[in-house]
Amino acid sequence: MPRNPRHASRLPRGLHILHEDRDLIVVEKPAGLLTVASDHDREHTVEQVLTDYIRKGQAKSRLRAYTVHRLDRYTSGVLIFAKSEQAKETLQDHWPDTEKHYLAVVHGVLEKDTDTITSYLAENRAQVVYSTSNADEGKLSHTKYTVIKRTEDSTLIDVHLLTGRKNQIRVHMADIRHPVIGDRKYGNDKQPADRLALHAWWIAFDHPHSGARLRFAARVPGLFRELVGPFTLPTSAPESGGVHGRTPDQPQS
Repeated sequence: MPRNPRHASRLPRGLHILHEDRDLIVVEKPAGLLTVASDHDREHTVEQVLTDYIRKGQAKSRLRAYTVHRLDRYTSGVLIFAKSEQAKETLQDHWPDTEKHYLAVVHGVLEKDTDTITSYLAENRAQVVYSTSNADEGKLSHTKYTVIKRTEDSTLIDVHLLTGRKNQIRVHMADIRHPVIGDRKYGNDKQPADRLALHAWWIAFDHPHSGARLRFAARVPGLFRELVGPFTLPTSAPESGGVHGRTPDQPQS
């Protein structure tokens, strides 16, 4: 929970703090908001907003938010930020042990109930990520999906991101000719959605100080039910906004 609701009220619409302690902040990012500034776009970002929040209006403060990982601008969901360089490095050093699940609605009906997509991912000068069979050209990437619901022309899937490359889910789903709905970069031209139907649903990781295993889930955007109708999520996921485990700032029950 945020320590100072007065400052939390200054957060942009749709950006919610799921958890905060002395080492980190876990937030729910809305679609359309950048995680960090890019060379081409330096507008309002989650990193900047959280830095202002941590400083509590004190412009000369050296406190800041440290980005641990990123979400694409038009992807919503759970994001982790550290409050120190040490906490950031610890989280990133243990990133291979972090479990990341996304929800996605893709074009077409997937035949397999579950599958793992594997390729080497590389990026060209136009910042377009693509799959290659050349191990020297790209980084080995694995994306596992499980079907939650099929409709006549789309499929809702739970995506387990086994590696964390840029645009990985979007490229891999496009590779098998089932691009994410709303993906104008890797998918179809005609889209029935105004945003990317991709959501960082839940994440599990070890706390950088205590080592406790934590799990956080973001609320599922209404867009997903608009696209596929009612559905039931897998029971293995934590409740929206839920946390499992105890951090140094939380009392034992």
